[in-house]
Amino acid sequence: MKGFSKLLCLLVSLCVLCSIMAYSLKFEDCQRNREVGFVSSDPNFSVRPDGTVYAEQEVGNLSEPVQFMVTARGLHDPHIWETTVKLALAGHPHPSPFTKTETNSTCLPWMGSSANGLRRQKRDWVIPPINVPENSRGPFPHMLVRIRSDQDKDVGIRYSITGAGADQPPSGIYNIDPISGNMFVTQPLDREERASFHLRAHAVDMNGNQVENPIDLYIYVIDMNDNRPEFQNQVYNGSVAEGSKPGSSVMQVTATDSDDSTTANGMVRYRILSQSPHSPIPNMFTINSETGDIVTVAAGLDREKVSQYTIIVQATDMEGNLNFGLSNTATALISITDINDNPPELTVRTFSGEVPENKVNVVVTNLTVVDRDQPHSPNWNAVYRIVSGDPSGHFTIRTNPITNEGMVTVVKPVDFEMNRAFMLTVVVSNQAHLASGIQSSLQSTAGVTISVQDVNEPPVFPVNPKMIRFEEGVPAGTTLTVFAAQDPDHFIHQTVRYSKLSDPANWLKINRTNGQITTMALLDRESIYVKNNVYEATFLAFDNGSPQASGTGTLQIYLIDVNDNAPVLIPREAQVCERARPNSRINITASDADADPNIGPFVFELPSFPASVRRNWTISRLSGDYAQLRLRIPYLEASVYEIPIIVSDSGNPPLSNRSVIRVKVCPCDDNGDCSATGAVAAAGLGTGAIISILICIIILLSMVLLFVVWIKRREKERQTKQLLIDPEDDVRDNILKYDEEGGGEEDQDYDLSQLQQPESLDHIINKPTGVRRVDERPVIAESQYPVRPSLPHPGDIGDFINDGLRAADNDPTAPPYDSLLVFDYEGSGSTAGSVSSLNSSSTGDQDYDYLNDWGPRFKKLADLYGGGDDD
Repeated sequence: MKGFSKLLCLLVSLCVLCSIMAYSLKFEDCQRNREVGFVSSDPNFSVRPDGTVYAEQEVGNLSEPVQFMVTARGLHDPHIWETTVKLALAGHPHPSPFTKTETNSTCLPWMGSSANGLRRQKRDWVIPPINVPENSRGPFPHMLVRIRSDQDKDVGIRYSITGAGADQPPSGIYNIDPISGNMFVTQPLDREERASFHLRAHAVDMNGNQVENPIDLYIYVIDMNDNRPEFQNQVYNGSVAEGSKPGSSVMQVTATDSDDSTTANGMVRYRILSQSPHSPIPNMFTINSETGDIVTVAAGLDREKVSQYTIIVQATDMEGNLNFGLSNTATALISITDINDNPPELTVRTFSGEVPENKVNVVVTNLTVVDRDQPHSPNWNAVYRIVSGDPSGHFTIRTNPITNEGMVTVVKPVDFEMNRAFMLTVVVSNQAHLASGIQSSLQSTAGVTISVQDVNEPPVFPVNPKMIRFEEGVPAGTTLTVFAAQDPDHFIHQTVRYSKLSDPANWLKINRTNGQITTMALLDRESIYVKNNVYEATFLAFDNGSPQASGTGTLQIYLIDVNDNAPVLIPREAQVCERARPNSRINITASDADADPNIGPFVFELPSFPASVRRNWTISRLSGDYAQLRLRIPYLEASVYEIPIIVSDSGNPPLSNRSVIRVKVCPCDDNGDCSATGAVAAAGLGTGAIISILICIIILLSMVLLFVVWIKRREKERQTKQLLIDPEDDVRDNILKYDEEGGGEEDQDYDLSQLQQPESLDHIINKPTGVRRVDERPVIAESQYPVRPSLPHPGDIGDFINDGLRAADNDPTAPPYDSLLVFDYEGSGSTAGSVSSLNSSSTGDQDYDYLNDWGPRFKKLADLYGGGDDD
């Protein structure tokens, strides 16, 4: 390569010796210069100048490999090189990474020579791949290689590297000394994260001009066994059928190793550590060490003895080397699947049971069975069959899905009078067929004895329902039939009695003893209780057994029709135009409650009376059931006409009916339809009547309107009317109620007799003067009050009031009585003030000027009593 010398190659090879643990390191450069010195990083080991590795002292334990660094230095060159050495005991198997190490190649400058003297052989980059072990402990930065251009003697050169790991993510892993060209790794590498790096080396002068072409640097991370195998699952589930032959495949387990799969570090091997349980032998299974396939190696798998095996599987790298490899374990659960190798067996040879007669869906007995196969599987589920003893199919056997028992069930009623017992033969099997080579057991067959219990059976009507035919109109008291029942209990003599259960029209009665049916009313085919000419009634027959049993029977009476209903005209109302028109006709028909042949064809005709009917109208036949009514005259006054029509049916003898059809004759428009005016006229209202009705409606509306106006005016006047007195002088709303009752503060003990009404006045008469109750009237002559003149002068009103006041003050008989009023004793020391100031005074005039201070409501009273100025 241009501008660079060839490489100096360091080749390290390790040779394991038997007992002295010596290794040989061979160092060569391209000039075959062997003057190289070695230094070991482990004080327990040293390297001789010839490359032999030897132990400085006895090594007690080498169960695990020993790793250390060896540094090589040229005697005439300042550069150093390093490599990793791993040692193991001689004679022990160990993978290739411990028997051979990767070499570190370092570029050193040199000039090639020839016979003619020194000359440059090539101007190329010659940088072989650089191998760096992962997980190196350092120290860091650690030198990998030196890159040098042969032009660095002439010009100053700066070196740089680019690429992932240098200036690109993950950046900073590698760097280079720009002056010396030494390239370093700055941290431990992990091959599982990145196995290789591709960098480019650059050489430029001080001005940044390219001196050499860029060269590719390939760095490979040497794998170390630093990852254990990992199982995809910690628990694997597999299955194999019981009775399987040796070599039957069971399942596969898989483990992966993140180390290099091309080396022993990533080569995984499997083995079985343990099996539980050890039945029938401890090694029922084996595993393929490379694929992880688990297969059987012995016969004797029996689910009924061992239903599941637990296998511990170990995965080890380093091709299974237990001394140097890393291991991991997983659990394999092997379920033994069931096959039908155990036939079902009935627990006893004979079963027995009993059943009442005439009962269905009754379990007679349960057949118990034993099956050692897996419960609730087709190999365990029992299937029962009755092979003999039940030719009529009275019984069936259903399997209980939970207990697997056979339930012998009655599906068809049994009769004690016909069969008192049954002897059945039952065979049991499984839903699944027995496995090859397995024979049925003799205990799969058993007998079942069933006894039938006699019960009191209800009477039975031999024919039910029973149909009879009679003409309608049969009179009351007619015997229709004998509806008798039979008692099926032939071995017991019992009496049967009858009663009526259902008779919708109450037409029938039954003889209690013999079941004879007699009518109580006329049978009518046209009754609402008759459906499709059939009348149904239900009767009850019961015996005198214990317990009493009863049966029902239905009697159906087919009623033959007779012509007992006259036809009825349809429709009952119609309308036609007052002038005869081709399309102004009325189609009529008839309805008859009877049945054929007592219905149509019908005969329609007009009666001869009154004569106006046939004079104005005519009927023409359209078909057997329809006719047409139309006007005979050209014009008929609009009105409502009731036209009698005689309708006759086709019975033998025929029945006739005089029906009336109400026809409205009205004026019609061009389309032949009645106009609105004509319809009103046809309804019987003339023009005068219509006008009168309209006038009455107008008058009524006017009265309502006037009443509303009057009400509104009265409300308005009421709102604007002035009061007779000034609102400020109106005291009607000022009655005050205080509800102040009871005694004083110290009123705790008092005589209630003082509050009672006296029965006589003797105690008042004989009572001392000065003390009386408020409700006692003094027994003295009443005072004379002044008489008001018939026409008083307004100025005398005040004098009149003053005279009356004086008279009232001097009248001891006027309430409140002017005396010492004792309401009740309130006790001494009351905090209430005295009320004596309220006593009337008769000695002089009282000053009422304080009334002026009470507000406008007392103004009039103040003017009257206070001596104020008159208005």
